[in-house]
Amino acid sequence: MTIAIAILNWNGKTWLEKFLPSVIRHSSGAEIFVIDNSSTDDSIVFLKDNFPEVNIIQNKVNSGFAAGYNEGLKLIRADIYCLLNSDVEVTEKWLSPIIALFSKDNNIAAIQPKILDYNQKQKFEFAGAAGGLIDNLGYPYCRGRVFDDIEFDNGQYDDETEIFWASGCSLFIRSADFWDMNGFDERFFAHQEEIDLCWRLKNAGRKIYYTGKSKVYHVGGGTLNKQNPQKTYLNFRNNLTMLLKNLPASKVFFILFFRLNLDAYAAVYLAYKNGWRHFWAVFKSHVGFYWYLPKSIQLRQKSQIDPYYQTKWLIFKHFTGSKK
Repeated sequence: MTIAIAILNWNGKTWLEKFLPSVIRHSSGAEIFVIDNSSTDDSIVFLKDNFPEVNIIQNKVNSGFAAGYNEGLKLIRADIYCLLNSDVEVTEKWLSPIIALFSKDNNIAAIQPKILDYNQKQKFEFAGAAGGLIDNLGYPYCRGRVFDDIEFDNGQYDDETEIFWASGCSLFIRSADFWDMNGFDERFFAHQEEIDLCWRLKNAGRKIYYTGKSKVYHVGGGTLNKQNPQKTYLNFRNNLTMLLKNLPASKVFFILFFRLNLDAYAAVYLAYKNGWRHFWAVFKSHVGFYWYLPKSIQLRQKSQIDPYYQTKWLIFKHFTGSKK
């Protein structure tokens, strides 16, 4: 089983300098690639001078996370891709549990390790934590992280279990499954494209797994800070687009109608919390969703899993303090 670690880079020399040594040191047997998304800093020169063992793929333009990976991975031959953010520190023997899980079950398409916060190493990290799940309204959450509430790692998620989605900051996926799904939906640009991909894999009968036997530390926010209105725009637009593509036909109209109304309340809340630019970002996200609507309908698969969710009404439970 061959593994290719692919790190997408855009003006990330600082991250490469800090974290690439740990990837090289702890990834014996894997081939390492940096897919450069048309950086304007000296990332390429730095890599050539300091890490000649790392393969470099240069995309002609910066077309975002989704398209950047799609373009770069076309040139990589391996059984397993590991899509790794440049701001991730890996640990000793992190690959072994991943390889063991893939070897044990051919129905597993994708796996993520335990993802902890680089700056608070006893705490889970926002982007993935101990494996991604989704509620009936399409709100993504994680074992170890619900909305902005993040747990400490006390060994409660040291298991190996099936999940709904695997985080794109450290995503292991069979190359055959990646291309069977035609890779990421490039319209997403960035944010939630991995959730959409995993949902499509689940619709196709494939499994997504988490292993707590492997761990990485993620800085997070290396591309867009959580307070950036562009991030708000992408998250809202992409989430609605993902729902239209993947929800069961019997539920898609009701859920989308409900979510579009809830987004109006979310826009007011974000305006109060982070400023009016976020209100405008939510409004623009709905325009973007409607712009994508015809293509999104075309991309719906022949069948969708149902039930697809792991809990119901999460947003109401969370903000009212209900545990039921």
